[in-house]
Amino acid sequence: MISVPSTPELGESGAAPIEQARLRDTGPWRMALARLLGDPPAVVALVLLTLLVLVCLAAPITAPHDPLAIDPVNRLEPPLSPGHLLGTDGEGRDILSRLIWGGRASLVTAVAPVLVGLVIGGLLGVLAGFYGWVTRMVIMRAMDVLFAFPAVLLAIAIAVTLGPGTRNVIIALTVVLVPSVARVTESATVTACSQEYMEAARASGASDASIILVQLLRNVASAPLAYSFSIIGPVIVFAAGLNYLGLGVQPPQPEWGSMLFSLQSSLLVAPITSITPGIPIALTALLFDLVGNAVRDMLDPRLV
Repeated sequence: MISVPSTPELGESGAAPIEQARLRDTGPWRMALARLLGDPPAVVALVLLTLLVLVCLAAPITAPHDPLAIDPVNRLEPPLSPGHLLGTDGEGRDILSRLIWGGRASLVTAVAPVLVGLVIGGLLGVLAGFYGWVTRMVIMRAMDVLFAFPAVLLAIAIAVTLGPGTRNVIIALTVVLVPSVARVTESATVTACSQEYMEAARASGASDASIILVQLLRNVASAPLAYSFSIIGPVIVFAAGLNYLGLGVQPPQPEWGSMLFSLQSSLLVAPITSITPGIPIALTALLFDLVGNAVRDMLDPRLV
């Protein structure tokens, strides 16, 4: 008599290989996206962050008042005042409108340095990790020189030297961020260059440019991307601090950090109004931090 395995035994012995094959068929990026969507706090943060960005980008439509319109009669109105949901500042300007318009400048001064730093630092890191130890020594020792200075003091020194302005704040923050991105990329590149597929690419006679663009970047990009997403939150606070010191956006143009500085003189008279610009700074940094951590886990090559 021939014995036939029961159905549960088939399921127990074949479930794992079938499930693994199914996950492989979905592709690493779909698996990573599934992990991101499986993180409820990150999904909520992403939705709120998207709404915040859209509101700021559509400031001409979403702002209820002109952010530069002065009304001395209604200065320092408390929150929930008629016509002014978040009150007014010392010049009678609507705070909600200034926060919406100022969000555009705050987001630009925070996100632009991360993007530029990702490109420059990523390029330096790839070159340092791909070519010989001489190139690596020159590039990474130059990065170590920048690492020797405290990030805050270095950014302030560069911004003061270049003069006030949004562009100069972006340049200062970019210089501060490039070394860390280069170090992350260089480490990932060194690891990738030791793999067999890189040796096969070199043996095939492909040019360095072809190997870097076709083989290397797609296997290295996840590390600097994940790191860059994770630092956007702290950079927002950093950029707001530079603007608070008067090194970025100049009054009367609104920006969250500069608004905190202009309202500090009213702290004893209108304390709630004075700290209002700090709320979007903290909230935006928190949202970016939640999303950045989820993206970091999503792009982590060890999890894909």
